[in-house]
Amino acid sequence: MLTWEGYQDNEVLYPMYRLHEDDFEVDILAESKGFIYGILGTKVKATFESKDLTNAHVDEYDFLVIPGGVKALEKLRQQENVLDFITAFNASGKTIACICHGAQMLISAKVLNGRKASGYYSIKDDIENAGATYVNYEAVVDGNLVSCPHYDHMGKWLKAALDIYHAA
Repeated sequence: MLTWEGYQDNEVLYPMYRLHEDDFEVDILAESKGFIYGILGTKVKATFESKDLTNAHVDEYDFLVIPGGVKALEKLRQQENVLDFITAFNASGKTIACICHGAQMLISAKVLNGRKASGYYSIKDDIENAGATYVNYEAVVDGNLVSCPHYDHMGKWLKAALDIYHAA
């Protein structure tokens, strides 16, 4: 899971616990190891520092979650190595579950051109300017990418992403 201090609490906590239910080991990447806080005050323990992420890590992970949190992503999307990792992860064909402002990471990683994607309504133009077709639907599936506009739809979004993962 790729995030940063100031993450959208619901969009980190729900997928983290839901993936634990399916016996996934969840690593949370952030600016540094240790506890980080969401915009609503929850805390999670980051297990991986962004500066240590390389494309070689693509082989170590099977499923990528990119939660939202506009303030968190303003900082995270400036990490070139993280963007390179997303590009390589996407090229591997492994499942990417992206929600809300998480689509900004896909835009910066330049993986949306020619695809269907969703994200928070305020970044619709950004998604379209990246070459994607914006779809305002609870779980938009395009190949290995499953995107969602808002945490109101997290259950259907993550179910669709897990279905894609298990079908691969």
